[in-house]
Amino acid sequence: MRRFLLIDISNSFTKVALARGDRIGRVHRLLTPSLSAKDFDKIPSSFDVDAVVLSSVVPKKTSVVLKRFPRACVIGPHLDLGIGIDYPNPAAIGADRLANAAGCVAHHGFPAIVVDFGTAVTFDVISPNASYIGGVIAPGLGAMTNYLHDRTALLPLIRLREPCCVVGRSTKDAMLSGAIYGYRGLVGNILEKIQAETFPNTRPHLIATGGDAELLASGESLFDIVDPLLTLRGLLVIGKKNTSPLSKAECASTDRRARR
Repeated sequence: MRRFLLIDISNSFTKVALARGDRIGRVHRLLTPSLSAKDFDKIPSSFDVDAVVLSSVVPKKTSVVLKRFPRACVIGPHLDLGIGIDYPNPAAIGADRLANAAGCVAHHGFPAIVVDFGTAVTFDVISPNASYIGGVIAPGLGAMTNYLHDRTALLPLIRLREPCCVVGRSTKDAMLSGAIYGYRGLVGNILEKIQAETFPNTRPHLIATGGDAELLASGESLFDIVDPLLTLRGLLVIGKKNTSPLSKAECASTDRRARR
């Protein structure tokens, strides 16, 4: 059974997990701004794998990983993704978005809209013939709330959670209500417009993933599925299609180079 090291570098956090067969193990979260090659020493058995699969939206950190794992499979439109791409400039599509689309088609079906709640929130649209056709990018929930704190003299930084009511009885509660209910309104409106424009005669699968997915999807009927591991599932799907097992000699050579 093949073993994979899955690495997803986003703007705020890097997620790392070991996978065996179809099973994804414990997910390790590392701070992307301070990510270094030594951080992978903290991941048990990170060198005892058959292949490394990398998705990154931070080019400077891509080089950090490739220095440690020079044979890593880097996600891009040139690979066999298990999906089609119907997009004017495929090279401009974020690697995480390709991974989400691949994971969605393989595990949840199509047509679909995948919403990834991260530093930015991305909406990715998969057509009835399983092709990536485009999407929407908006500021993430954290970016919006941090902006209020950074740009005002009196508004505090708030911890995001489910509001107790719509009408806040304190400044923090009012901000929390505006953040959560307002953001759900933004997401719901964009989903409605995508469906009206792209899927007028059918209902796509609506999938949520990313760090804020469970909070924003709770108590709402916007999504069919909340899948926090979707990006990593996509990496695993793509890795299986595009890598072959390393020999013992290659594994040992990679290990020696990485530990120098």
